[in-house]
Amino acid sequence: MQNIGFKNNLTLGSLFDGIGVFPLTASRYGIQPIWASEIEKAPISITKRHFPNMIHFGDITKVNGGKIPPVHIITFGSPCQNLSNIGKREGLTGSQSSLFYHAIRIIEEMRCATNGTYPVIAVWENVMGAFSSNNRMDFQTVLESFTNTKIPMPNSKVWANAGMVRGNDVDIVWRLLDARYWGEPTLAQRRRRIFLVADFGESRATEILFKARDLQSVFTSCGEGRTSSTAASRRSFEKARRKIPVVRPFQERRMRSTAKEKNEKGFHGSFGRTGDPFPTLLAGSVNYFTFWYEGEEGKGFIHQLTPLECERLMGLLEGWTALGNENESISDHTRYKAIGNTIAVPCAEYIMAGIAEVL
Repeated sequence: MQNIGFKNNLTLGSLFDGIGVFPLTASRYGIQPIWASEIEKAPISITKRHFPNMIHFGDITKVNGGKIPPVHIITFGSPCQNLSNIGKREGLTGSQSSLFYHAIRIIEEMRCATNGTYPVIAVWENVMGAFSSNNRMDFQTVLESFTNTKIPMPNSKVWANAGMVRGNDVDIVWRLLDARYWGEPTLAQRRRRIFLVADFGESRATEILFKARDLQSVFTSCGEGRTSSTAASRRSFEKARRKIPVVRPFQERRMRSTAKEKNEKGFHGSFGRTGDPFPTLLAGSVNYFTFWYEGEEGKGFIHQLTPLECERLMGLLEGWTALGNENESISDHTRYKAIGNTIAVPCAEYIMAGIAEVL
């Protein structure tokens, strides 16, 4: 078996890869993406375009962790549909979210085949609803699956937004990150996700997930840092001939449900205020915002976010999802779905920066 040194050539494998956000952020810190597992045709094609040398294994249920190239880092944002607060809440027993156990199996198989050497780090990402699904027992199961030991429920019966546990030679920390506070400039999207780091080697997980560190600036398609929001707003103000633009995102899903329920207060609450972050981008719906110039509300309009704007809200390189591996155009519908399912780049980048630093 190939011996991969820790000081050079750090490697990564991405389960439930989607459109390759973990490989993208890893590569910015000198970590080499080696392989990925994904079943959706378009996301695979998008990832192949950006990482032509990555091996694709397809269906995770058919991957044997002991027979694939060992890597230092395994990342996975397992399906969240059964854990999300807007889903049916079947939890980890649901047909999609139960695939989490296959990722744990692959990690265990690889560690067994390499005498406990690989992977060194595992990173899991999921929705905030994982804290509360199945009477809060699902997150307990997640922790126990990583540690292979019994983890007690907190006395409060509520999982904290950040914490740590240790068991059976693994150090685990988790933290709830909201994408709106990350990036430079910060992202304009409210997106709260749990990030869990498991260190099978030493006790470095807290340093990876809790240490403050500077990140690279958000990139555009040409590789230049994006203009600061203040400068961009000033130019927009000047172009508008000193008119004051008003942009207010709103939650279409909440708007429809409260209208159906004739819930007037909830309906009005679905409209954002100026300066509010955009609601979380979802795979199953399209986001909108209203726009007008102050004093000219009657001339305002509703705008549907374009795929490019959605990429910006996720911190992706512009045009990341536009083309596949054979230069085929990816439909807007498919791009919306892929972007809504992916991970906010600055949050993933923060973790990869920490991993590169400690290893």
